[in-house]
Amino acid sequence: MLGAPHSLVEYGDFECPYCREAVPVVADVRRRMGDGLVFAFRHFPLAEVHPFALAAALAAEAAGVHGRFWPMHDLLFSGDEPRLRQADLRGYAERIGVPPHKVVWPATQFVEDRVEADFNSGVRSGVRGTPTFFVDGELYRGDTTVDGLLDALHRAGDRVR
Repeated sequence: MLGAPHSLVEYGDFECPYCREAVPVVADVRRRMGDGLVFAFRHFPLAEVHPFALAAALAAEAAGVHGRFWPMHDLLFSGDEPRLRQADLRGYAERIGVPPHKVVWPATQFVEDRVEADFNSGVRSGVRGTPTFFVDGELYRGDTTVDGLLDALHRAGDRVR
């Protein structure tokens, strides 16, 4: 929600096992903070080690054009292992009501600049790996746990007062 007193930004990679582990943590933090938190996911595909991460990021952005970013985000992180091949991406699109051909190349070319902009902003902000979190604009250096993130958010609120 815009205008929320706190923000949590995650730079993530859909193929990263640590980002996958962070999904329920972030969901719990979001649930507990409610309208007091705005959450943003920024793409940071580590293509050199995760060959399907870029295509997944592009698919998420393409789904977002159809108002379905979060349902695609959730499907891309679903399951025990990433399933991010072209056929998987098409299947996810179909499940969320997006034409399957709209989330794979070449249809995703028009969202490449969005993913690149996220990646470049991460590099400028000091992101080195995924997931990387920013709490109220400050790099979070703690463990990716519900208690750790909530503590950081509450400490950030104390700094503002």
